[in-house]
Amino acid sequence: MFVRTKTFANKDGTKRTYLQIVEGVRENGKVRQKVVANLGRIEDAQSGSLDRLIESLAKFSKKRWVQAEAARLMVLEAKEWGTELIFRHLWEKLGLAAIIKNLLDKTEITSPLDEAIYAMVLNRISDPLSKRAVNEWVNEIYRPAFKELELHHFYRALDFLILHKETIELELFEQTKNLFNLELDLVFWDTTSTYFTGNGPEGLAEYGYSKDHRSDRVQIIVGVLMTREGIPVAHQVFPGNTADIETFKKVIHDTRTRFLLRRVIFVADRGMVSPTLLDELDKEHIEYIVGVKMRRMQAVAEVLKTGGRYKEVAENLKVKEVWHDANRYIICYNPMEAEHDRKAREEIVKKLEKQLNEKGLKSMLSNSGYSRFLKISGANVAVDQKALEEDARYDGKYVLRTNSQLDTAEAALAYKELWRVERAFRELKSTLDLRPIYHWKDRRVRAHVMVCFLALVLESAFYRYLKLAGSQVEYLYLMRDLKNLKAVELTLEGIRYLCRTELPGNAFQAFKALGIGVPNHVIIIN
Repeated sequence: MFVRTKTFANKDGTKRTYLQIVEGVRENGKVRQKVVANLGRIEDAQSGSLDRLIESLAKFSKKRWVQAEAARLMVLEAKEWGTELIFRHLWEKLGLAAIIKNLLDKTEITSPLDEAIYAMVLNRISDPLSKRAVNEWVNEIYRPAFKELELHHFYRALDFLILHKETIELELFEQTKNLFNLELDLVFWDTTSTYFTGNGPEGLAEYGYSKDHRSDRVQIIVGVLMTREGIPVAHQVFPGNTADIETFKKVIHDTRTRFLLRRVIFVADRGMVSPTLLDELDKEHIEYIVGVKMRRMQAVAEVLKTGGRYKEVAENLKVKEVWHDANRYIICYNPMEAEHDRKAREEIVKKLEKQLNEKGLKSMLSNSGYSRFLKISGANVAVDQKALEEDARYDGKYVLRTNSQLDTAEAALAYKELWRVERAFRELKSTLDLRPIYHWKDRRVRAHVMVCFLALVLESAFYRYLKLAGSQVEYLYLMRDLKNLKAVELTLEGIRYLCRTELPGNAFQAFKALGIGVPNHVIIIN
């Protein structure tokens, strides 16, 4: 069988053509064409019915027809698409696209610096590389606007970005505050250090206390301010030798003036706290809730000895307020942790007694975890029961110090939220890969950190949406699935099509959490 056309002349001289399906049959020794089906006028069939008929018949076709049709396809490119779809939506939803475009519109810049900034931020989330490598990486992402980008755009974008840092942060805060109904009476502040492989910019890269345990390298200090909901608000970059109290003073002044806040309570981890720092905060009339080092501050031992009833705040959290030397402390107690600590100590004592009997005293002296429970008198050694009793005072407890007016329960719960900041710093230095830093000028280093900060904002917002949607998918696995969602451009008979691969793994959860539709399998590209 095959298709033929049959043309007839009209009285006015025009012609009309019909499509027919015919087959060759032999009758009386001669071959003639027999009409199997009339498909109507060719103009009507080409309006859509013919395409639908072909699609229906194709399901019953053998492999040869499929191969013949496939030979007419020309695949142009296949690129990563999933992460771009999700984070571009967040980029626009948080107002970053509009903020940066408005700033560019006030200049005479015609280069696509907004796309360059977005590309660098997306790169920090998806595949952290140096700025030179970003210029190559954009070719692996499906976003037509990226095709305009050249290497010099990225460097110019960095300079533009740091020039407008404060404006971008302020407008971004207003957008996210309304979007997530944020409260900024309680903020979390923490700092981290990141070192340079080489010398770094003079005056910024300095030797100081290294949280990376690389005191042999010059470094910078980076601080991030976050809300109790886990959304970053602002960040600061300090020389590597800056003391914690100086970072506090700077960020407090910055927060009060830029964000027009009447009252701010800062929450910080015990790793940042020293008696000197607390005295300085009190002198500056800065409200705070901080953890204190349990076994290194003499006041803690006295606080733990103070009697009084605990107040139950939440499951596995009881609190008690204690005043000591005119300072307010809050003892937080977790019964489950206390039981865990008790069993761990009993296990240590069992091992201690066994090792004493088998190997003697000398084998214990180098182990501080064991030796602190020993009582040594000349050649005699025994387990120190008093030390065990003292250690039991710490079971399941941590101590806070605060000068705020929050009640005991509110202060304890506020401190528990500090894990958001700690997680943020883990992501800032691992997922977002703050290091290595490939810049040697002060403004470029600060701009690099700004790019990482914006990436952290997008990821934090994504976390927030996933949580609100009740998603249980692990973030790293979800990102892997999104990266495996590809866009494929191809042509067929001169028409360009954009096709997507099937949604891999849990990729749909990302679209569902953000409330956006998944692109159609096939889209015609104009």
